[in-house]
Amino acid sequence: MVQLSARAKELIPKARIVSFESWQTTHPQTAIAILQAADDQGRYLTDEELEQIQALSPETSGLIPVAKMLGDVVAEIVDEARAKVLQQFPDILKPGGGLYPPFRAEACWRDFWHFTRCISYGIAGGSSQFTSDRGLGYMKLLYEELSVPLDAMILGLEGIKIASLQRIEPEQQENLAPYFDHLINQLSRFQDS
Repeated sequence: MVQLSARAKELIPKARIVSFESWQTTHPQTAIAILQAADDQGRYLTDEELEQIQALSPETSGLIPVAKMLGDVVAEIVDEARAKVLQQFPDILKPGGGLYPPFRAEACWRDFWHFTRCISYGIAGGSSQFTSDRGLGYMKLLYEELSVPLDAMILGLEGIKIASLQRIEPEQQENLAPYFDHLINQLSRFQDS
């Protein structure tokens, strides 16, 4: 079992990157509560919850199937993003690599799963503004504490975007790209400061 530093243990529960705060005046409170409950439990929205959100916010009807698809095929999406990272950084899993020992790689792939989950919430709610500046700040500190290879994480997010958009009708891709770009841009800011 890997021992995390006290600092990492302190930062983990604070590094919650989703926030529906900016949605308070634009989305039904019941829909926000459904999304918040799923986020609190760290899970994808169920089919029933997606149907409820669609009933509460009919303008999301074209987005709900995409949010459902992301949850249904997240394992494939993460696998494709992982392959992209491993192709670009062939030594990353070897001793001395940024994702060595193996528990670090598993944490990275798990983050890819969670990133896709967070993006699916934004899509289900029809807003690409689904992140918490405060949570992202704590995530940046956590990634620094754990020496997470940011270049690989950002490449992985780009891989998630590519793998996801390939599963979406071409005419929808342009409208959906901003949901992915938002999180890519947020993580890219970690490198700038």
